[in-house]
Amino acid sequence: MIELFYWPTPNGHKITLFLEEAGLPYRIHPVDISAGDQFKPEFLAISPNNRMPAIVDTEPADGGEPLSVFESGAILLYLAEKTGQFLPTDLRGRKTVLEWLFWQMGGLGPMAGQNHHFNRYAPEKIPYAIERYIKETNRLYGVLDRRLKGRAFIAGDAFTIADMACHPWIALWQYQSQDLDQFPEVKRWFEAVMARPAVARAYELGRDLSKRPAVTEEGKKILFGQTAATLAANRPGN
Repeated sequence: MIELFYWPTPNGHKITLFLEEAGLPYRIHPVDISAGDQFKPEFLAISPNNRMPAIVDTEPADGGEPLSVFESGAILLYLAEKTGQFLPTDLRGRKTVLEWLFWQMGGLGPMAGQNHHFNRYAPEKIPYAIERYIKETNRLYGVLDRRLKGRAFIAGDAFTIADMACHPWIALWQYQSQDLDQFPEVKRWFEAVMARPAVARAYELGRDLSKRPAVTEEGKKILFGQTAATLAANRPGN
């Protein structure tokens, strides 16, 4: 059983996409990031960066004690290796999938995330920051569009963890001030992935949680106002 600590964000969706595609048994534990659930000591014990998603594998391959994994890219890689699915075993195929997985982790996710922040959540509109992240997101869409030309999926003919990592971030293209019609290969790929039954099920899992009230001003302080000092001050015993 996979215990999944989750909230319906792009990084959270990555893991439900994998679990639904692979057919692994799992149980969702909601982590309401606007309420500060990610800072609770019991969650910190499995995710020391105070970020979801995280998992606990109650039946790891080595037969030992339950094993926790944090960081969405690491979780995808762990699950792919556990199941033998969605990651090629040949040297070159594996190398390609990992390149694009890390491209998402180091580029598309962080840049689109800053795009969301300065466009939607920042208390003041800073034109330079908004323009900078919209343009960088646009550049990355262009990189992905070129990569997909002549390929069904990011790494080639097979659907892999690279697609699972990227798709939930592209799903928010409107929030990022992007136009999918400008990127026909991305649009074709995006729609093909969305049409997969397991992908549709994965996104549906988060819909009820997504209906909760929008991020409040207090929620923004929790999400965006933490420092090492404030986290230390809020730990039990201080």
